[in-house]
Amino acid sequence: MNFDLQLQELSGTFSVADVVAAMALSFLLSTLIGYTYRYTHRNVSYSQSYVQTLVVVGMVVALIMLVVGSNLARAFSLVGALSVVRFRNAVKETRDVGFIFLAMAIGMACGARFYTLAAVGAVVVCAVVLVMFKFNWFALNVQRQVVKVQVPAGDDHTPQIRDVLIKYTSEFELVSTETIRGGALTEVFYTVRLKKGAEPGDLVAALQERTAGQRVTVLTGYDTTDL
Repeated sequence: MNFDLQLQELSGTFSVADVVAAMALSFLLSTLIGYTYRYTHRNVSYSQSYVQTLVVVGMVVALIMLVVGSNLARAFSLVGALSVVRFRNAVKETRDVGFIFLAMAIGMACGARFYTLAAVGAVVVCAVVLVMFKFNWFALNVQRQVVKVQVPAGDDHTPQIRDVLIKYTSEFELVSTETIRGGALTEVFYTVRLKKGAEPGDLVAALQERTAGQRVTVLTGYDTTDL
């Protein structure tokens, strides 16, 4: 009995050089995106694995585009295969989503063998990100303080507190009021913007004079978007 085993190469639509070029370029451009992300990252939530994932995503998408090519049946088969994948990791920052889409777009362009488009697109978008980071575009420089005041329950200290806030702050807003220590005290939260030259210590001292020496706390460095 003769067994005629033949392996059919189905990748005739692209050469080995195309594969090498697509994978190498997607790696280089995804690495550029990763370094741009690392350089422009501001918060403490930086993740090395996320940046490495950007590089992997760019290369994987390029490979997928080579597999799919112009075959519509393969494209639908791939969509069905990938639909079973579930990602449960929450993206910590909205800008992280943008970098993921950028890596995917560059991978798609490399896989489709639009090499010039991929290179120019990656460089231009990374340059825009660097410019926004350098010149701090769209920053809202509104720093506020959170003032926490404890007053004896049963007495209305609101007028006295407001008088002090009017003197030391340019604007203030009541956030919440709640009872603590079994109803013995009332804790009031305000967001405020101190006037130029006003010190948090002066505000604390003035509020304590009006609240029978109860505890007053001023938390600084809060942005309005965090409240």
